Amino acid sequence: MGNKRIFQIIIILGISFITGCNKKKSNGGGGTATGESTRIIKQNLQHVWEILWSPDDHIWFTERDGKVSKMNPSTGAIVFSAAINEVVSSGEGGLLGMALHPDFLSNGFLYVIFNYNSPNGYREKLVRYTFGNNSITNPITLIENIPASSIHNGSRIRVINESTGVKIYFTTGDASNSSLAQDVNSRNGKVLRLNADGTIPTDNPIAGNPVWSYGHRNPQGLVFVNNKLYESEHGPNIEDEVNIIEKGRNYGWPNVNGPCDGSETSFCTTNNIKEPIWSSGGNTIAVCGIDYYNNDKIPDWKNSILMTTLKDASLRQLKLSSDGNSVVSSSIFFKGTYGRLRDICISPSGNVYLCTSNGGNDDKIIEVSK
Repeated sequence: MGNKRIFQIIIILGISFITGCNKKKSNGGGGTATGESTRIIKQNLQHVWEILWSPDDHIWFTERDGKVSKMNPSTGAIVFSAAINEVVSSGEGGLLGMALHPDFLSNGFLYVIFNYNSPNGYREKLVRYTFGNNSITNPITLIENIPASSIHNGSRIRVINESTGVKIYFTTGDASNSSLAQDVNSRNGKVLRLNADGTIPTDNPIAGNPVWSYGHRNPQGLVFVNNKLYESEHGPNIEDEVNIIEKGRNYGWPNVNGPCDGSETSFCTTNNIKEPIWSSGGNTIAVCGIDYYNNDKIPDWKNSILMTTLKDASLRQLKLSSDGNSVVSSSIFFKGTYGRLRDICISPSGNVYLCTSNGGNDDKIIEVSK
């Protein structure tokens, strides 16, 4: 039996032990944490992709067919909605990630990533809009012509205040061409980093290049916590991953799946591969959006990465070590309750919001609260 297979069996047994130990808390993986309740606040949506909490205490979300909306989380009322006509939804492509500038309330800058048709074929771009007077205007393309596909488009985005100014981090998938992930001259299979105006930061790993890290397959979760950038990534048929993204590091795809093992070891050593802090082992659960929970409202979830899954149709809690460099335990919630879960956001008061991605105009936004 190969080392990789042995590792997979150990991981499976470990997950079974952890979820078994947490059975009371998670109702065998299908319920909520102790004392929590859920409420469907919006339904009849179509493939919600991004959901985020805005500083004016509303929820913004995207739907894959091209719609951007703003919702009152107390009532579920849509207070603003607009269609981006350039969006072309094909397979898993369309209007995907969205983020707000840290000074959104004063400048109205809203960033979206979407797929579109061009003379060069199906492509991906990052565009900044300005929100004001209940409309989005003045689209400015920051980066474009990134190869896209009906699968593996990545597209999670975060906009962060740093000592050198506001920076944009966003993920790209390998667009069905795994060889692009190891090519630092390609923008696919990467975490990219730009200044807020779309220019390339002078402190990026490669001068004049937006690449921040590489060797990614299809990263669809991204969150910045305590000076660490966490990312979740789809594996092929084993080894979904959660990584800590570091400047200039190689994360192995397609030569490495999950932790370095067996025949992968030589490539890992030669290429200074950064291994994941968590992987799904011998199967995949289709990991997606992630956020960080550290609120007293749901004490069981403090200091945890909360991660939505599509294939497993569940919410995963990954409890972090005190330094944030490792996962010390894992629990499963809502398994099969709402179907495929695409993304998550957390309010300052500690409420958790989930969105589904089941299609059929039957997708929902769900609130988890005390």
